[in-house]
Amino acid sequence: MYVRLLGTAAGGGFPQWNCACLCCSKARSDPNTVKPRTQSSVAVSADGQNWFILNASPDITLQIEAFPRLHPHPARHIPIQAVLLTNADLDHALGLFLLREHSPLVLYTTPTTRQTLIEGLGIERILSPYTQLIWRLLPHIPQPLLLADESPSGLLVQAIDLPGNPPRYRLQSRDASTEHIVALSLTDAKTGKRLLYLPDLPCWPDSLTAECARCDLLLIDGTFWEEQEMIALGFSNRTATQIGHLPISGHNGSLSHLMAIRTCCKVYVHINNTNPILIPDSYQRRIVETAGCLVGEDGMEFVL
Repeated sequence: MYVRLLGTAAGGGFPQWNCACLCCSKARSDPNTVKPRTQSSVAVSADGQNWFILNASPDITLQIEAFPRLHPHPARHIPIQAVLLTNADLDHALGLFLLREHSPLVLYTTPTTRQTLIEGLGIERILSPYTQLIWRLLPHIPQPLLLADESPSGLLVQAIDLPGNPPRYRLQSRDASTEHIVALSLTDAKTGKRLLYLPDLPCWPDSLTAECARCDLLLIDGTFWEEQEMIALGFSNRTATQIGHLPISGHNGSLSHLMAIRTCCKVYVHINNTNPILIPDSYQRRIVETAGCLVGEDGMEFVL
């Protein structure tokens, strides 16, 4: 399985256009050291020819241009077979509108995410004059589904439900029990190698440790370093978990759980512009790396 990190920043990218925090300022003054990042998205393939996109960020066209394997060949033939969504957040779905020339556009979602995109963003109404949308249902563990394309994809997908709220543009639909957020598990049918993608992790369910231990590559939510991060900076009155992201640090932070998992490569993605792990010489970065985890960067590639 081939895995390419197309983008590794949280919504807004890095540096964020309206922010002059320490991290964003360093990224603007010294981008060779503190590397800019586009918004979170991943490309996955079992054969290096047919590719699947995990979350279509607003930076998707830039990410395609930066990755030659996604370039069209011949003219107008692009090797993207489908897009898989973990939820309907703007930073995960707005890129779909930029892919409107790609027809048909195949989308794997939960029923809730599909409904949110249709009712909240009007995706069918807006895109129907440009492309044909084909909706396919993400299966839940324990039943895997072989991703379909012109030829067998070689990838099995499963969704793992996570507790969480709908996007802010659909808060009137607030219901933490209706598949607003899922993790994606992709397994190479030939080798059995497994990728687990969790760009949004509101909490750490009891069953998650076992799921992480069964994967070979874990791409996990690295949005915030600490619980009070946005409050301390004066950017919000909500904690990290209230926003919907388990912080990295703390006695129940994601890093404390990851340190007990030694069977896979662990990479933080979906990193907010305020998170000090973005600065290579920060003590927060050293803590993460000493614990055996990587800080994701755009363009990182893995072969499983």
